[in-house]
Amino acid sequence: MQIGPYQLKNRLIVAPMAGVTDRPFRMLCKRLGAGMAVSEMITANKALWTTTKTLRRADHEGEVEPIVVQIAGGEPGMLAEAARLNVEHGAQIIDINMGCPAKKVCNVAAGSALLRDLDNVGRILEAVVKAVDVPVTLKTRTGWSRELKTALTVAKMAEEAGIAALALHGRTREDMYRGEAEYDTIRAVKQAVSIPVVANGDIDSPAKARSVLEYTGADAIMIGRAAQGRPWIFREIQHYLETGEMLPPPTVGEIRELMLGHLDELYRFYGEYSGCRIARKHIAWYTKGLAGGNAFRQQMYKLESTDEQRRAVGEYFGLLGGVDDRLSYVVEDEDRMDGGGEAGAEGEAGCA
Repeated sequence: MQIGPYQLKNRLIVAPMAGVTDRPFRMLCKRLGAGMAVSEMITANKALWTTTKTLRRADHEGEVEPIVVQIAGGEPGMLAEAARLNVEHGAQIIDINMGCPAKKVCNVAAGSALLRDLDNVGRILEAVVKAVDVPVTLKTRTGWSRELKTALTVAKMAEEAGIAALALHGRTREDMYRGEAEYDTIRAVKQAVSIPVVANGDIDSPAKARSVLEYTGADAIMIGRAAQGRPWIFREIQHYLETGEMLPPPTVGEIRELMLGHLDELYRFYGEYSGCRIARKHIAWYTKGLAGGNAFRQQMYKLESTDEQRRAVGEYFGLLGGVDDRLSYVVEDEDRMDGGGEAGAEGEAGCA
């Protein structure tokens, strides 16, 4: 897939997710097979540009190209300025968020709330495209509600404004993450425009990925929640698309080392206090469905230092079997009941 001057190595993209797709996670997913990864959304509110959170989200040091930064806001001029600033700080592609369903985003007329005002959508698209000399992409949903579907209209507006690619989550804002994704809508959008279209929503396995690509005709797929705790899903999908064969599950030893490496990057990126706490949700996702996972998580949430946390993870995986044993997942009552502790819904807050 081509976006502006950037030829992606494959058709697999990591969806932007607030609280999840930080630099350590993006780099890990790219290493494990993703062709592109979109950053957490960065606010267009200038008053927040110097906060620790925003500065971290704008940190792309060592990241594999292309560097894609998502911006969020509701005012064309502010979004244009945010686009220019992020390009100055290394962004090679700017992505506009018109899909986030979170209340705190929609309440300030940003994210998917923009789909209620198509005149403003047009102004934003034009302003951001004109503001920078890098490709601009758009992430959106099928509409604000089932009664207000705007996907086709917005897609045509995006194409006319010069948007380089469109990612479409097959749900309305009203649907949040409930129900099944509307692949019919994604298919109709792909047939209606000539720019690349990326299908997003409910893609959680290699077989589902191939099915969605074939049915919608999309140029690529975007994966969000299915990659939480399973970043190797990208290599699994790519292998299946290339060969028609499923890769065997990763071994206990491989996932232990991969997970510990991810934790080390989180600790370096966020520091001792925040690193320990942010790592909790990732550990919860990695261990979901594994034997004894619920009991382990309840103890892990109580740990207050990165050394304790890292040691606990290593010991837990040591109990799962030998390094060459394959991981096996089970669905137990305790796992169904486990809400993920501090993992919570934060990871879904910014997934458009």
